[in-house]
Amino acid sequence: MNSVLDILKKNDLSVTDGRKKILDLFLSSEGALAHADIETNTSNAFDRVTVYRTLQTFVEKGIIHNIPTTDNSILYALCKDDCEEGHHHDNHVHFICNNCSKTICLDDVIVPTVKLPKGFTPNKTQMVVNGVCADCK
Repeated sequence: MNSVLDILKKNDLSVTDGRKKILDLFLSSEGALAHADIETNTSNAFDRVTVYRTLQTFVEKGIIHNIPTTDNSILYALCKDDCEEGHHHDNHVHFICNNCSKTICLDDVIVPTVKLPKGFTPNKTQMVVNGVCADCK
């Protein structure tokens, strides 16, 4: 796995305490993180705007990706190595545990192709599966 500094340098991002700390959280996390998780795990050392801007920058650079939720909040998870600025290739299923709320990227489970009616062009397909994770079973 790449180090925090390697990832920031590879993406031509300046190395700041906020970026280092937030990226380190993603690298050490088993699953997805919410904005509130990041604020809590950084001991509120960074204001909400700094966290928000850092997350947006990481999404734009292809470092992390968004995961949809049923309550319209946003979760974030690390991208695979083939994502890059402006081009996410995270075509995998996301699993959300009904018991512990852990959200996990299932990289080996590909989102099935959806046959759309003539004239429709897909832009992005996301699939979320809810259930009980192995830890809670």
